[in-house]
Amino acid sequence: MKKKAKKRPLAKARKRAARPDYTAPARLEKIFTALDTLFPAAECALRHENAFQLLVATILSAQCTDERVNKVTPELFQNHPTPQDLAALDQKVLEQEIRSTGFFRNKAKNIIGAARAIVSDFAGEVPRTMDEMLKLPGVARKTANVVLGTAFGLPTGVVVDTHVFRITHRLKLSKEKTPEKVEQDLMKLVPQERWISFGHQVIWFGRKVCQARKPLCADCPLEPTCDSPDKTV
Repeated sequence: MKKKAKKRPLAKARKRAARPDYTAPARLEKIFTALDTLFPAAECALRHENAFQLLVATILSAQCTDERVNKVTPELFQNHPTPQDLAALDQKVLEQEIRSTGFFRNKAKNIIGAARAIVSDFAGEVPRTMDEMLKLPGVARKTANVVLGTAFGLPTGVVVDTHVFRITHRLKLSKEKTPEKVEQDLMKLVPQERWISFGHQVIWFGRKVCQARKPLCADCPLEPTCDSPDKTV
């Protein structure tokens, strides 16, 4: 019986060389340039006047559109403008006020819990560190990054919502299966001074161009550098 020929080292090297480097600096720069051109002044779509309002709005935005949240929050913040007001509110009352955002029972519980923690543990002020933010009920890294980045200008990480998660995989910047691990990959690839703006830009890119069901590839400046299997051109 003949022995199977071993793969030659040269053949292996050629195979590796043929694989595109999706995280090459030149490709990353094309992505950053395209996002800067499309959304040079991208900002958080959630309307707010202070860090606490942004925190509440971000909790409400889970499994809900920003448009719906923006319809609910003006009256909510008018009726309960401070952490102290929401901390003292009966959960059933809050549930009815935020009902249209979905998952209203859990959201009401988290909002009241976060308000109470802010009042009791942080002198009524939204904390400014990741570790402290993560102690608040209903707050994971995405919510903490939104508040710390948008309200305080602190680049503690990259916001990974459904848009960022989807587009990161389409552009093959990460293969990870959880938002937390995708964020860790992005923090290695994206310069820290871009962490805040990058999150906002990719979210708007996901809404306006690289949509979930039918991406507008024909109008996308990144189409030449994208080989996602669900491209439409």
